[in-house]
Amino acid sequence: MHIRGDHAKLVVGGRLDVRSAADARTVLHSALDDGVGDLVLDLTELDSWDATGLGVIMGAHRRAGRAGRRLVLRGVPPQMQRLLVATRLHRILAIEGGIAADSLPRV
Repeated sequence: MHIRGDHAKLVVGGRLDVRSAADARTVLHSALDDGVGDLVLDLTELDSWDATGLGVIMGAHRRAGRAGRRLVLRGVPPQMQRLLVATRLHRILAIEGGIAADSLPRV
């Protein structure tokens, strides 16, 4: 996993999973604590995330709210959009451009 950027925009790439969660959490918390306004998390380079990685995102979302900021997800890959819809987290998280209709679960 790699994260680059500053307190306003971070690009996350690779795998956000149990092995990279601690490092990701540290970077996200620093960015949130050191900035103001929205923190954009660009996920276009993210290959995958597991439950731990999703937990890091949710923790950052809560921390942003406590700091008077907003965590905004950008470029969420389709398979991760489906997970956000299945867990209904797309209703809680700010997702730039929303969720594509074709990512909704089929009934």
